[in-house]
Amino acid sequence: MKKSDRYIKIVESSDEDNCYIGRAPGLMLGGVHGDDEAKVYKQLCDVVEEWIELYENDGDSLPPATAKKDYSVKFNLRVGKELHEQIGNTALWKGQSIHKFCVDFIKKETGLSYPGQQRSAFRH
Repeated sequence: MKKSDRYIKIVESSDEDNCYIGRAPGLMLGGVHGDDEAKVYKQLCDVVEEWIELYENDGDSLPPATAKKDYSVKFNLRVGKELHEQIGNTALWKGQSIHKFCVDFIKKETGLSYPGQQRSAFRH
């Protein structure tokens, strides 16, 4: 396994920039861009390797891994009273608990349809 496999690589289409943008959050600032999704991903992989080499040449330790992290099944989120009330009212209107409403919403927004499913590296 290569050191670069420790870092998540994301390629997204950008309507604003009219191109694909590739980035590796947690490892490097900025990103790469281009018109071809697969080429942007390949370029991103090359740039990630270069960043790792720069860290090592400078004698710096690599940032914590972002891929294949062991996540807890629980996280707390502070939303404020007004938003909490709105979420509660919306969940009630839909006949759901706040928990179910929020989990379903997060799954929809992240593209997950069930626990354990992951998006591909190519994200649109």
